[in-house]
Amino acid sequence: MAREFKNHAYIDANNLYKGINSLGWRLDFKRFRRFLQDRHAVKKAYIFIGFIAANAGLYRDLQNWGYTVIFKPTVPGYKGKVKGNCDGELILQVMADFASDSSDPCEKAVIVTGDGDFACLINYLEPRSRLEILLSPVEAQCSILLKKATPKVTYLEQMKGKLELILPKLSEQK
Repeated sequence: MAREFKNHAYIDANNLYKGINSLGWRLDFKRFRRFLQDRHAVKKAYIFIGFIAANAGLYRDLQNWGYTVIFKPTVPGYKGKVKGNCDGELILQVMADFASDSSDPCEKAVIVTGDGDFACLINYLEPRSRLEILLSPVEAQCSILLKKATPKVTYLEQMKGKLELILPKLSEQK
């Protein structure tokens, strides 16, 4: 019998990128999408990301690998860094997908972040049995607010062997 995919993943791209990058490795987004499907029955994977025109190739690849890319316009931030805060959009999408009139309803949410700003969302989903799992990039960087909100936390740093992007060596490219 084929497995039914009925969960949605909601990915805080900036938190995911910064967390994995702090560990010194890069995430293979194609493998990560397959992991979400196989391990957590994810039918739809939203990735919330600030839009930077120079990253058009990445956005195309993410869509080709099965992500629904939700863009937030970016603005100059502190010390010239680009800022594209997507927290509100992520929370709103979760709530819309759980609404009774949703065109694409989901059974449970997989939340990918370590940002404590999402504790209110976890606190809403958890007692209603609507949280599949919280996937945080790095345990040491995961907000205590999230850790208090749910025991259902997995740290992606423990899955380097399954999720790391392995680039071919220069000698293999010839």
